[in-house]
Amino acid sequence: MAEKYELKTKEVWDGNTAAAHALRQAQVDVVAAYPITPSTPIVQNYAQFLADGYVDGEFVMVESEHSAMSACVGASAAGGRVATATSSQGYALMVEVLYQASGMRCPIVMTVVNRALASPLNIHGDHGDLYLGRDAGWIHLIANNPQEAYDMTLCAFKIAEDEDVRLPVSTNQDGFLVSHTAQIVEPLDDDTAYKFIGDYKQRNPMLDFNNPVTYGAQTEEEWHFEHKARQHKALMDSPAVIERVFKEFKDLTGREYKLVESYNMDDAEVAVVAMGSNYETAKIAADKAREMGIKAGVVCPRSFRPFPLKEVAEILKNVKAIGAMDRSAPMGTIGALHNEITGALNAFGYNSIVTGYIYGLGGRDTTVEDNLEVFKDLALNAEAGKRVTPLQKFIKLRGPELSFFKVGE
Repeated sequence: MAEKYELKTKEVWDGNTAAAHALRQAQVDVVAAYPITPSTPIVQNYAQFLADGYVDGEFVMVESEHSAMSACVGASAAGGRVATATSSQGYALMVEVLYQASGMRCPIVMTVVNRALASPLNIHGDHGDLYLGRDAGWIHLIANNPQEAYDMTLCAFKIAEDEDVRLPVSTNQDGFLVSHTAQIVEPLDDDTAYKFIGDYKQRNPMLDFNNPVTYGAQTEEEWHFEHKARQHKALMDSPAVIERVFKEFKDLTGREYKLVESYNMDDAEVAVVAMGSNYETAKIAADKAREMGIKAGVVCPRSFRPFPLKEVAEILKNVKAIGAMDRSAPMGTIGALHNEITGALNAFGYNSIVTGYIYGLGGRDTTVEDNLEVFKDLALNAEAGKRVTPLQKFIKLRGPELSFFKVGE
């Protein structure tokens, strides 16, 4: 039996510490991991918890992130509650096994500290790794600060293990901007946190020798299509479970989370859509924009996968001009978040002027003033009733010839 960790009602934690405590409180059976900057402290703290007797489970140090996820899949298939953590190149090395985990319906929880992908090598935060795994069949939850990194990780276990879901979940926090930024966090005590998550319920465990099962079977054209369609349906149906878990968490803590977070959107004529730490920066910029007479609002999808199409469309339907903030190199298109937003609007018959903004690559600072310039851009489009700014712009980029592209011209 693991020792109880004595927590204060308010702790000063960074995002990594918050995530590590959530893993500890979940009483995970197996954590298999290979440390990588900037998520290393999650693994390091968890190892210390084990050494100090606060963890009653297995911590497996492996030779690579590919091996880490492979071990997680094996442990989950065997019937255990399983978790890991990673970033960037480690995430990229896991990609092959991410598809295995979701295809085998293994409810693994992975805390991802988002970081730029090489090359060139960079250890700082952007959403290159988050976007890399968006079609791997995982649920992706977004945490914008250390408190949310803690809360989303607790919720992730309850969502992943729900009988109507049984899919892996990743919680995402910005490298250094959240992972290494210390703020006040209000944790639950160990017993309350575990009771919220609940005991792990096995489904088709490989070690139940009286009921043998097969994992990773080969399916060709006869059944592969149907298998992937069922997996997709589970993802598309999961928002009902996510919302239920969020409600239960609000009832327990008073902290409310939604599939789509928003700020000042009731009468907004222009809006920025952002994920991660820039959501909070953009909220300050929106207040300043309103002081200038610009009716500005901010939207943040809490769930990047499944993408909340209807909810995003509904909250943006009356907005004249939208800025889609992509913290990842688009590499030959407008930007992943931009495309999700325009797809959502189109699917439900709404029409707004959507501009793609690329920002913060490799950890470049994006300030309140940078976001305010975006709101000014959007106000020009809203006032004109048509696009008068470029379709895609790069924020705070050296070299004016690179700062925007006339896409399609």
